[in-house]
Amino acid sequence: MSVSLVGCGLSDAAGGEDRTITMIVTESAPFQEPTELVKEQLEEDGWTLETTYVTDIIQPNQVVEQGEYDVNFFQHFAYLRQFNEDNGTDVVPTFSVFYAPSGVYSLEHDSVDDLPDGAEIALPVDTANNGRGLKMLAEAGLLEIDESKEITELSQSDITENPRNFSFTEVDQQSLAQTLPDVDAAFVFSRLVAEAGHDVDDTALLVEDGEEYETPYTVVVAAQPGFEETEKAEVLQEAYHSEEVQQWFEDYLGGIKEHSDEFTTENIETIWGEFAG
Repeated sequence: MSVSLVGCGLSDAAGGEDRTITMIVTESAPFQEPTELVKEQLEEDGWTLETTYVTDIIQPNQVVEQGEYDVNFFQHFAYLRQFNEDNGTDVVPTFSVFYAPSGVYSLEHDSVDDLPDGAEIALPVDTANNGRGLKMLAEAGLLEIDESKEITELSQSDITENPRNFSFTEVDQQSLAQTLPDVDAAFVFSRLVAEAGHDVDDTALLVEDGEEYETPYTVVVAAQPGFEETEKAEVLQEAYHSEEVQQWFEDYLGGIKEHSDEFTTENIETIWGEFAG
């Protein structure tokens, strides 16, 4: 998988002084721009936030697990749990930053009722996100699924009835918006729809709603176990939960991402323990 590194290199980012925090971050606006605001706030208080921006979703957990970085910022609860299960890692959330309701979008059809029999629908290929579109289609009465499965574990194999004979194409999550012209509909992160130049409201057929979606798909800053008890964690949380960062999310693409300070260093261990099982 191709990787783009910006700022300090991997070999330079580990360690640092007591008031230096090393972070690896997704190179996209909802992660990078709030982080730059946080960096400025920390500098005013005598802290240094050293950041490396990357384009892949594998390396950030690996290098935190190995101790090369203090924290990463790129993933939601569901992805982190799946990554740990698949790779034998023990990276944990420290606090929440935002939740982004995603949905099923279409450039061809105005509502789910307009989807034709045999419609082709694109889904994310990764396990943590694969079932989100299926769950919404089932809630809309277009599919029947195994209701005993958590949304984070749903896949095509859990479809029990497909009366409209939909076909599903699985695509890398970052490429889903590019598939929209070629399929009847696709599950896509709302940010990617907007960044592809499409109107999020006009192209949405279904949008996630409710705690069942919100908790698994809230995006967090993650670290090794025990980091949440450190001063570094506290100052990071204070900056990411600041009014300045909250305002940035309210202004970004019409507020399609919801700033979240619900999960904190004080309650995260309990919440993560319940979620991760």
